[in-house]
Amino acid sequence: MIESKEGGHAADERGARACEQRAARAEELASGVVAAAEPLRFAEGLFRAQAAVARRESADFARAVEAAQPVIDYVAARGPVALAAQARGFDADRLRAYWGGLSEFDYLARAALQPYARFLRERGIAPGRPDGPCAFCGGAPWIAARRGGGPNSDGAARSLICALCALEWQVPRIKCPACGEEDPRKLPNYSAPEHPAARIEACETCRAYVKSIDLTQDARLLPEVDDLISISLDLWAEEQQFLRLEPGLAGI
Repeated sequence: MIESKEGGHAADERGARACEQRAARAEELASGVVAAAEPLRFAEGLFRAQAAVARRESADFARAVEAAQPVIDYVAARGPVALAAQARGFDADRLRAYWGGLSEFDYLARAALQPYARFLRERGIAPGRPDGPCAFCGGAPWIAARRGGGPNSDGAARSLICALCALEWQVPRIKCPACGEEDPRKLPNYSAPEHPAARIEACETCRAYVKSIDLTQDARLLPEVDDLISISLDLWAEEQQFLRLEPGLAGI
């Protein structure tokens, strides 16, 4: 593996600051969005645990597994009942299986390894993971962002954000990121008045969807955090038998 010329501490601190910025946004939203206060408070603490982990990261995977323990401990103490139970019985082999692409979606493993994946990306160190949608780590996108358009975002640029290493990459506005469908008639968008910045971008061909956040509406929006206040859209999409490309922080 080849490291970039950038100083290690700068890369580590950037990852920690990104986690702290997400925590601050979750705290801000929790104080004003009563319906989503519980998942937002949990997310705030999770981000703070990840910030602590980010400052201890190493390029060595074995050390990264050890460094991730504060995230597991936080979930065990403060997570929803079922997730907390998983965390209390957590086996480090799950981290190895997830990193090696040997397991399907694993909320705990993903949360524990996000600081490590971002650390590698900031350092320019190849992660050695199986190929996937993300060009850097092979992870899947958990949210989309729209930039550069007006309030209706009809002409906005669209990008996807990796759920593991946080890489962001631009994609065509009229194209399913799962199967490549390009027929606008098969790519409907769904939204609700109570969540003006969020919408479901679905595909009727493969029944996949991605949650999209319009960043032109508020400069404070952080897609992976603001996603939590519109969980009702995901629940509706599930009822319509659409499947999200990658679950968000709420696990759906």
